[in-house]
Formats: sequence, C-alpha cells, structure tokens
Amino acid sequence: MGDAIKQFLKKSRLKTGIQSLQITEIWETIMGKTIAKYTDKIQIINHTLIIKTNVGPLKQELVYQKEKIISRVNEALGENVIKEVIIQ
Repeated sequence: MGDAIKQFLKKSRLKTGIQSLQITEIWETIMGKTIAKYTDKIQIINHTLIIKTNVGPLKQELVYQKEKIISRVNEALGENVIKEVIIQ
C-alpha cells in the first residue's frame, strides 16, 4: 500500500504541496534559526522554490546562497525537486 501511495503522489499535483509542507517544517534545520525567523513564506511552484521575506539584507544574503539552498533542499527531500530559487 505504501508503494501505491508513493506512485500516486509521484503522478499527482499533491506531491508539490506535500513537499512545500516538508520544507516549511525543516526550513530552520536547513538554513538556521535566524534565516527561518525572518522568512515569511516558502513554497514550491514548478520546481521553483519561492522564499518571501521583508528583510532587505536577508534577501541579498539568500540571493548569494541560491545554489547552496537548492542543494540543501534537494538533499533534505531526497530528490532533485528544486531547480531554481526566487527571493521575494
């Protein structure tokens, strides 16, 4: 039954929503307490991780860390889900 659910999620759009929830839950572990504290919203749309924050210096720091963020998030999810990061 577990394999059937995995196959269903792999083919459905629900998987992206579930992965967005997973990232939200582990964001502090991936990026640290300070970044997590000032991040307003995280979501995945079409293999793009969208990170929203109102803190200017944090936006700039996240822009410099895009490749590192992609690597850490994909590692945490166990597959190459994220191909791009957008900081808003």
